[in-house]
Amino acid sequence: MDHVDWGIISSYGGLLGLASISVLAGAFGSLPSVGQPTSKPSNLLEPDEEEENISEALSSADAWIFPIIGSVALFSTYLLVQYFGKEWLNRLLGWYLSFVGAGCVWRCLVRLARLVTGKDYWRQFDQTRIFILKGPLELFSMSLRTPTMVLLPVSLMPSILYVSSETNQKSIILTNILALALAHNALSILRLDSFRTGCVLLSGLFLYDIYWVFGTKVMVEVATSLDVPIKILWPKSLSFTTEKGVTMLGLGDIVIPGMFIALALRYDYSRSKKTESFAKPYFFITLTSYTLGLVTTMTVMHVFGRAQPALLYLSPACIFAFLVTALFRGEFRDAWAWTDNSEQTQRNRPLATNVDETQDVAPSVMQTKTLDGPIRTESADASPRVEDGQDGKDSLVARGIGRSRLKKRWQG
Repeated sequence: MDHVDWGIISSYGGLLGLASISVLAGAFGSLPSVGQPTSKPSNLLEPDEEEENISEALSSADAWIFPIIGSVALFSTYLLVQYFGKEWLNRLLGWYLSFVGAGCVWRCLVRLARLVTGKDYWRQFDQTRIFILKGPLELFSMSLRTPTMVLLPVSLMPSILYVSSETNQKSIILTNILALALAHNALSILRLDSFRTGCVLLSGLFLYDIYWVFGTKVMVEVATSLDVPIKILWPKSLSFTTEKGVTMLGLGDIVIPGMFIALALRYDYSRSKKTESFAKPYFFITLTSYTLGLVTTMTVMHVFGRAQPALLYLSPACIFAFLVTALFRGEFRDAWAWTDNSEQTQRNRPLATNVDETQDVAPSVMQTKTLDGPIRTESADASPRVEDGQDGKDSLVARGIGRSRLKKRWQG
């Protein structure tokens, strides 16, 4: 076994572990919040902090055009590197991704702290609310607890150290911290709306990766020229030194298949009773197939000594894992017709501004405060109506649904 280069093997193992853990954490981060707080806020005009599920759904139309947009961006970057050099582009992208990465690291640390402390204990910390009002309308609102504010300067440190480094090659640890934070937040925010969309996206990028890696030198040239946190790195050395070079894996090879795996987890969740513990057959099988696809990629790359398009192996692995599981369980028709945007649309649907419209979700308590009068509390069964002030002025109605929403009701 003397001929085995354990430094390279360890780099493969490091990348495999980082990618798998990133996909696993991102998939669970894409799940909707489970459970409600056990204690209600004392002031319904300023409800207790809740983590917002901000997401962007990708449809089949987006999936069809995604490889085209990716090709244009990739080739444009290649031309910039060839004709203008890579130094200024590395500096520009480094500053931009460091700024975005600081916010991503902050969000990851806050979610980790919330997970470790538990929801009930988290809500015992002091809460600071920052909001901007224009008249009665709320333009901006931010709710921060004490640990969130404490973690802000900590989350800035990787970005500050990254941009202040003047060496030719950035720190691998700092690059991986920012890259993994970017990948986690991308998986938490970007959502495929159906398995149909996921299959279209993976199939299109399957061809995209093959052409740009095997058909041209563009992909490899860009990946090796840009020293920015758009990839995860691992040294080809047991001592974690870079004398022998590094092995790299692009974030696209984590985020794209990871979106499909996260979709499988949300499908398992939608079929359950929506509790914290539920069966995850589709998720575990697609995640296992993704890991095996990465192992295959690294094996072929090691044997032939040439860079490989990871999606050449990852896309079929994820698609076939879903198809085989659905067909074996006799659920293919239901899984193929299922869409993930119904529940998210319901949660994000704005409250009706017309007082005559029926509200889909009723709060448990409604507080009404006129501009000249006291606060009055009504039951949830009371029909919505406009409360006039003592002198005929308009009133503000605040309902305890998620964040405080200030709605201006004019006298009818």
